[in-house]
Amino acid sequence: MFIPLKDLNPSRTYPFTNITLILANIALFIYELGLEVTLPRRAYEALLFAYSTVPARFPAFLAGHDSFEGSFVPLVTSMFLHSGFLHLAGNMLFLWIFGDNVEDFFGHIPYLFFYLVCGVGAGLLHVLFNLHSNLPAIGASGAISGVMGAYILLYPRARILTLVFIFPLPVPAVIFLGLWYVMQFLAGIDALGRGASGGVAWWAHIGGFLLGMLLTTLARRR
Repeated sequence: MFIPLKDLNPSRTYPFTNITLILANIALFIYELGLEVTLPRRAYEALLFAYSTVPARFPAFLAGHDSFEGSFVPLVTSMFLHSGFLHLAGNMLFLWIFGDNVEDFFGHIPYLFFYLVCGVGAGLLHVLFNLHSNLPAIGASGAISGVMGAYILLYPRARILTLVFIFPLPVPAVIFLGLWYVMQFLAGIDALGRGASGGVAWWAHIGGFLLGMLLTTLARRR
């Protein structure tokens, strides 16, 4: 078990976009909680389902049985929904640690586009690997995986203060993020052939991470 606590890599600029993304996720989660209390259970679940990424909508759209908005817009809206406090807290912790330095590299507005593109790309890979599943997927982890993919290229030697079992240790980013990616990839391979299940969207993590690396490599060349 290893949990990142902070990175020892101060940012040069104030991370306006990263903090705004964190606050937006928190605000929408509070809004979710309010809807869960005020709406009947079925109405709340139907509303959440409408804004979640559901892989089966995509072949339905191609067959003419669903709209473009109903299929593709949730790739964005689902990035700002979370299934519980721990889901939100874990995602925001990783975004807080890694996002400010990546925003330093891209700049405030380009970082926002980078984040959204990684999230949409991650969602599409999840759809590809679960094409006929009706299970909804929500969460910012695909986009945050893209941020982590950028970080491993930009700051491989940065130290990540990590809680390893009960010991806080400074771990190089290339090791921390490399191990994280290997774990996601092995879990994704293990999930192949099992069919969709209600759990972690491993291939969204994998796709977001690789897309983040690709976009960062292209940005570096420019």
